[in-house]
Amino acid sequence: MPTTPDIHGIIAYPITPYGTDGIDRERLGQLVSTLVADGADAIAPLGSTGESAYLSREEWRAVVDVTIAEVAGRVPVIVGASDLTTAETVDRAVYAQNAGADSVMILPFSYWPLSAREITQHYRSISDALSIPIMAYNNPTTSGIDMKPELLVEMFATIDNVTMVKESTGDISRMTALTELTGGELPFYNGSNPLVLEALKAGARGWCTAAICLRPVEVTGLFRAFAEGDLELATSIYTELKPFLEFIVSRGLPTAVKEGLAILGSPAGVPRPPLLSLTVDDRATLASMLPSA
Repeated sequence: MPTTPDIHGIIAYPITPYGTDGIDRERLGQLVSTLVADGADAIAPLGSTGESAYLSREEWRAVVDVTIAEVAGRVPVIVGASDLTTAETVDRAVYAQNAGADSVMILPFSYWPLSAREITQHYRSISDALSIPIMAYNNPTTSGIDMKPELLVEMFATIDNVTMVKESTGDISRMTALTELTGGELPFYNGSNPLVLEALKAGARGWCTAAICLRPVEVTGLFRAFAEGDLELATSIYTELKPFLEFIVSRGLPTAVKEGLAILGSPAGVPRPPLLSLTVDDRATLASMLPSA
């Protein structure tokens, strides 16, 4: 089993900016550098926020290359390498590894529902091609596939490179089960923004979030307060932040974050169709939630 990098704290999910000729490499580099400077403990390009499902292979690779070059080893990089087929997912994961990624994040999604046997073989095939850790990403809302805690624990025990889990169902009992079934040995990370405080209390080692792109002070402040044992401060920050977290999730993270960056005077393009920009009313609501707007 590979040595898992010390991934903890705020795992930042950048959007993917587009220019007239595809990926805006310069703007992406600026966004990634800002996230590191704002206190991100790891950078995770090409997740749901990064619109990875809407990118060509060449665009996907460009995001990998720019992100890893910009981070330059300052924090771990976890590359979202998911694709519809096992073969293409392996191709992406190997590319990310060769480019210098510290880990890959894999979300299983498929036109056909997948059985536990098929999911397990998918991850095993990816693991066999790699020497870096895999973060198994459970997000049935986007993938249509729900990996129960028992399946995740079984893969953790039997597939060498599956070493951590991003749990995004919004069900705190899933996180509790991961802890109970492994005696706390399986590192898991919260991927449900509105659930963050309860997730940290349940033992999550980090918060996978795009919210840091728009409200870095509060996002990092919440995690640091909790880590330092100041539950009163963490709760206060969370209570104020929760409506914002619920809003950006409900409107779609790529859409909301790109709109928010534009409101803050740091535009990064619009989402790629079929995604659309926020309505006028939603834009006004989001603006009211951004202290610097």
